[in-house]
Amino acid sequence: MNILLKRTALVIGLMLLSACSSFYDKHVEWQTVKPKSFPVLSAIGQAPISLQKSKNKTQRMLMAISASKIAAYAELAEQVYGQTIDGKTTMSNLIVDNQKLKTSVQGIIRGAKVVKSYPVGDTYTTELSLDFKDVYEIYTASSNRQEIKNISYY
Repeated sequence: MNILLKRTALVIGLMLLSACSSFYDKHVEWQTVKPKSFPVLSAIGQAPISLQKSKNKTQRMLMAISASKIAAYAELAEQVYGQTIDGKTTMSNLIVDNQKLKTSVQGIIRGAKVVKSYPVGDTYTTELSLDFKDVYEIYTASSNRQEIKNISYY
């Protein structure tokens, strides 16, 4: 009788343990999450032509074109990532003795397009546009940001 009781308790215990465990196979379907709207950023970069370090006029123009494009990209990076600002002020007898301000920006800009590039007097101007729909498509092509669409257990 004692052995029968032990076996019955063992069977009931195993049944309870197996009922609480989840040894199910499942299939998960994923879907991509797409934002409802995308902003479009714009930036303008300018560079002086005559101050470029070259004796050749054409080379100064090409250098100014490149510098204005870099300045426009830096402005886009500021809009996307923000700007780091470090400041330091020293005082002596409650009078400002020395004041320093340092700014920096760091980031990667992908998908920007040159809207216009043109000279205005002695400066060269480049206008850029960054459509975040293009940025989103670049991002989704390089990563798998997804959410669960459906889970099937079997």
